[in-house]
Amino acid sequence: MKTTVFAAALAAATFGAGMASAEAEKYVLDASHSQILFSYNHLGFSTTYGLFSGFDGEIMFDQAAPADSSVTVSFPVKTMLTGWEERFAHFMSPDFFDAADDEMVSFTSTGIEVTGDKTALITGDLSLNGVTKSVVLDAVMTQAGDHPMAGKPWAGFNATTTLVRSEFGLGLYAPYISDEVTVSISIEAMKAE
Repeated sequence: MKTTVFAAALAAATFGAGMASAEAEKYVLDASHSQILFSYNHLGFSTTYGLFSGFDGEIMFDQAAPADSSVTVSFPVKTMLTGWEERFAHFMSPDFFDAADDEMVSFTSTGIEVTGDKTALITGDLSLNGVTKSVVLDAVMTQAGDHPMAGKPWAGFNATTTLVRSEFGLGLYAPYISDEVTVSISIEAMKAE
């Protein structure tokens, strides 16, 4: 249920307007305002949610050629928030991640297809639970411009994707507990100093 794909959302900045430059510039995530929410169906009775927050990542943004931009993100699997200690412990057990303290989730973009003024499909390699697979994020830039308090270029974007957990060796209880995990990403990034 790892959603490093959130990193791909960073690349969404590549199709935004309002950031001035003719060559690639580095943007870094605002860890305090970037989150990845994942959800899945539990036995047909409810939708269960989890979250990753406080992660770091960077975008190399090329305004003149947005499709040539890139994004990378990584974070420890144990930063997952479930809202229930027993669920977190089960996810970290051998039934699912069997996660070591230093086990990371990572995403590296491999391509960006600009589909509109503020939309793009971001493809990248998601490494989760020892498996690397290509995933596609459907991304939308929400806003780009100077941050009213920080006084420097900032960008915000949302993205969605669906992961199949069994493809990452996390398929226990499927299909009773849905194999598909919906991922929603909302992030902010600031121009690096």
